[in-house]
Amino acid sequence: MTWTDDVVRVRAPATSANLGPGFDALGLALTLYDEVDARVCESGLSIEITGEGADLAGAGEDHLVVRAMRAAFAVTGGQPPGLGLRCVNKIPHGRGLGSSAAAIVAGLLAARALASSGAGQLPPAALFGLATEFEGHPDNVAACLGGGLTIAWTAGGLPRMVRLEPLASIRPVVCVAPAPVRTEVARRLLPDLVPHREAAANAGRSALLVAALTQPADGTDTLLAATRDWLHQDYRAEAMPETAALVGRLRAAGIPAVVSGAGPSVLALLPGTEKPDYRHHLDSLGSTVRETGIAWRISSLDVERHGARVLRPEPPLGY
Repeated sequence: MTWTDDVVRVRAPATSANLGPGFDALGLALTLYDEVDARVCESGLSIEITGEGADLAGAGEDHLVVRAMRAAFAVTGGQPPGLGLRCVNKIPHGRGLGSSAAAIVAGLLAARALASSGAGQLPPAALFGLATEFEGHPDNVAACLGGGLTIAWTAGGLPRMVRLEPLASIRPVVCVAPAPVRTEVARRLLPDLVPHREAAANAGRSALLVAALTQPADGTDTLLAATRDWLHQDYRAEAMPETAALVGRLRAAGIPAVVSGAGPSVLALLPGTEKPDYRHHLDSLGSTVRETGIAWRISSLDVERHGARVLRPEPPLGY
């Protein structure tokens, strides 16, 4: 095995999964990023972290980026003599914005770019499969890799995805919760069975949501209806009552809002390419959030259209 002498830089976006009714299937990539610089060293392992997760710099081989890189190196033919990592993280941890998916994808892409045979040994399907194996489900890693709007599923034990281009008029706004909730805690609250009528209603809204995100429509009514969920949000409210209350307040104000992933952050999908129109919706959202008296951090973002990328060395290798 030979290794590149270059420092490899990977940028991986935040993601929001579910989007309301698209439980464990839909994902949206967002313009909020973690960046990883990786290089092969003569020996040892060094990790520097700035921003979110800085306290994990001492995790060593247990760090998620390193674990993902080791798995990718195992596929490509061998481990390097040493590794140096520098991470600049902006995706909040434990807030339902795909921080673990970004770490996994960044690690896999970095390892693939460092190894001479990486691209051949880890083509897109294999990379997606390995990322899903680490994450446990494909929705976030699909959006992180593909960008835009993704639909993910599993067939024959293997993950699959379709990427769609969301409307340019869709403006995601994230209300980041002040404290995390573990995904495992939120998932344990889900029942084994749900009423048939609720499952049927959710299927219809999920289909409507794909249309609402990709086809022009007048106003916010369609998107508001399309983001209604029966499968998971109400059941998880016990673990994050402030999140459930904020989603309820925003939706009552006519703003399409959902729990972002497993929570506790909230995602609002605002319409309007015209600045006055968008500003009106954003002001309404901000006013409603302030009424809660909780220190939500509002971030107005865009849809990340390209997904995770190797930025250095050039040319980008994509996923």
